Amino acid sequence: MEGLEGCAMWNEPLVGNLFGNFHYFRVGGRKTGGQYILGEPFKETWLGPMRDLVLGGAAARFPEVSGYLIIKEPNGSIGAPLLMEALPESRMIFLIRDPRDVVASSMDARSEGSWLSERREAQRSTSKQIRNPNVYVRMRANSYVQQIEKTWQAYRAHGGRKVMVRYEDLRADTLQTMKRIYSSLEIPVRATDLARSVEKNSWEKIPSEQKGEGKKRRKAKPGGWREDLTARQVEIVEDITAPLLNEFYPHTATTRGAL
Repeated sequence: MEGLEGCAMWNEPLVGNLFGNFHYFRVGGRKTGGQYILGEPFKETWLGPMRDLVLGGAAARFPEVSGYLIIKEPNGSIGAPLLMEALPESRMIFLIRDPRDVVASSMDARSEGSWLSERREAQRSTSKQIRNPNVYVRMRANSYVQQIEKTWQAYRAHGGRKVMVRYEDLRADTLQTMKRIYSSLEIPVRATDLARSVEKNSWEKIPSEQKGEGKKRRKAKPGGWREDLTARQVEIVEDITAPLLNEFYPHTATTRGAL
C-alpha cells in the first residue's frame, strides 16, 4: 500500500503500546481510578490529546503525503480500541495470523545470530535470548491473545470503513486480497498500479540473501510452525490461543489428534 503514489507507511510508532499498556495493564481500564492520568472516568480529557499526538506526529513526519498514510502497529495493537476511538474517521485493517506461526516466527527472531539479536547488539541493548523455549512460547502466546483480543474489540466497535484479513489469504492470493481490502475500505486504486505494487513487493522478488532462517523475512509460509515447534510447544500455543483458533481458524483449531 505504501508503494502507491502519494502514500506512505508509518512503521510502528508504538503509540498504541504507550497508551494501551498503561490504560489496560497499569490502570486496568477500571471505571474507578480517576487519580490516574489515563483513568477511564476522565477519558474525555486525554483522548483528544492522544488524537492530536498521532495527527501531529504524522503531519510532521510525512508532510509530503497527498494520499493515505498507513500506520503499521502490530506491537501497539494492545491500544487499538483507544486509537480507533480517538480517530473514528480512520479506516481500519485487522490483519491476523495463525498464532502458531506467530510464535514460531518470534522464536526465530530471538535466536542467536538473528536479525533482532544483531540489531540489539548494535544498539548495545540487552539481548534477550531464549533460555527456556517452552516458557517463552507460553509468554508469547499469551501476549498474542491480548493483542488480538484488543484488536478484535476495536474492529467490532469501529463504525467506519474496515476490513479483516487473514495473513494466510494474503499469501495465497495477494492481488485478489488487496483488491478486497481497497474495495472494503472504499479507496480508489488503479488495477495496474495495484498489480505492479504487488509484484514489486512479492516474496519472490526479495533477494535470497535477505530472507531465510534468522532473517527479518523468514519463510512467508503459512503452516511452517509444523516444522518449527515441538509437539509440546504446539500444545501450549493451542491451549492458550484456543479462542482465537476457534474464531478465525476453525478448520485447524487443534492438531492434538495428529501429534
